[in-house]
This record gives sequence, structure tokens and C-alpha cells, in this order.
Amino acid sequence: MHSTPSPAGRARGRLGPALGVAGAVLALWSLTAWSGAVAPGLLPTPVETASALAAGARSGLLASDVAASLARAGQGFALGAVLGSALGFATGYLPRLSAAVTPLVSFLRPIPAIALVPLATAWFGIGETAKRLLIAYAVLLAVWLYVHDGVSRVPVSHLRAARTLGAPLHRRFTEVLLPAAAPALLAALRYGASVALLALVAAELGGADSGLAYRLQVDGQFLRVDRMFAGLLVLGLLGVAVDLVLAAIGRRFVHWGTS
Repeated sequence: MHSTPSPAGRARGRLGPALGVAGAVLALWSLTAWSGAVAPGLLPTPVETASALAAGARSGLLASDVAASLARAGQGFALGAVLGSALGFATGYLPRLSAAVTPLVSFLRPIPAIALVPLATAWFGIGETAKRLLIAYAVLLAVWLYVHDGVSRVPVSHLRAARTLGAPLHRRFTEVLLPAAAPALLAALRYGASVALLALVAAELGGADSGLAYRLQVDGQFLRVDRMFAGLLVLGLLGVAVDLVLAAIGRRFVHWGTS
């Protein structure tokens, strides 16, 4: 008879392979840097990257850049996630609205946020408003797609049964539609968070005086590749951290749709 593994055991089971892959990547990175296959100034070793990261932390630049980027990405993500979720529920539930709105959203989805940087700068200047709206735009389109698909897949028979039993609209939403679409909503938020970081890079490259992508641009102008690798590492770690937080929230509140 097999015993059910504890949460700690399951966590260790997932962490082991991830640490193994991370170790292999670090080893390959180190060997490539030391082999001389790439010019020494263009591929720093992991130790040099860690030194650049530590120097940025000591100077305070890293903390200020992370704070600026997180504020922009967080505010843009919140706005885009709320609007995208609301629109996704509306178009997924109302076929006529979907027929009217889906062609427009499908037209906008292939247009990346970076292509709108000049237009956003012309309309809103180089301040924070343009950056947050660019991030919100990208997140809205990403979240809408997942939520719309999840809501539209909820069996119509469930909603009809609830209506037949006399459940008002708000109860049909909170007790039938929302629980059924919650896994898709969680997936939408996790994907939207990664899109927010992608759009953040485009927004900060469009004109900023702080932030992780801004620092990458400055370091690139001086060919400080070790600092550039450190900035990329921080961006990746932020993405992992946000995804882990959202996944933990999903396991806590949407346990029927997560593994």
C-alpha cells in the first residue's frame, strides 16, 4: 500500500530536478566561459556575474532599480489583469458581445507593446503613465485570451440548471461560472505576470531614468556584460518568484484545478 507523500515531500520532489538542471546550466556556463570559445569580455563567468550583482546591491542601485521596475510592472499588471479578466468573463459569457469584440482583440494581439512605445511617448510623454499603460495593454490582451477561453468552455447546461433552480445572476456567477473558470483565471494571471515583465523591458527602453531594463541599456552602452548578465538574472528570478507566489495562491484557493 502506497502512502500519500507529505507537502514537504512533494516540494522536495519538485525541487530536486530543478536544482539539478540549474547546476547543469551553471556548469555549462562556466565551462563555456573558461574555454575561450567566446571572447572573455563578452561572456562573464558565474562568479563575475555574482560579483557584479553584489556590487550593485552594495551601491543601492539594484534595490532602487528593482523597486522602480516592480512598481511599474505591478501597477500595469493590476490594471491589465482587472480589465482583461472582466472583458474575458463578459465575452466568454455573452456570445453576441464576443462576436463584436473578439475581432478587435484578435487584431490588437499581434501588435507588441514595444511597437507602441513611440506612440505612447507621443501621447503621454516619457513619464510613468505611458509605461504603465503599455504594460497594462500587453497584460490585458494576454489575460483576456485565457479567461475568455475558460469561461466559454463552462458547460451551458450548468448555467441553465442554476437558472432553472431560480438562482439570480450574481449567484450563477459566484457559484457556477467563477469556480468553473477559476483554473483558467489562475493560468491567465500567471501568464499575464510574465507578459508584464516582458512589456516592462519595452516600456523602460522607451525612456526611463531607473529600472532593470534601463540599467541593462546603460550597461550595454559601456559593454559591461557582467552587469548585463546580473540584470538578466534578477529579471528571471523576479519572474520565478512572482509565478511561485501565484501558483501558491492557486493551490490554496483553486485547489480543484491545480496539481
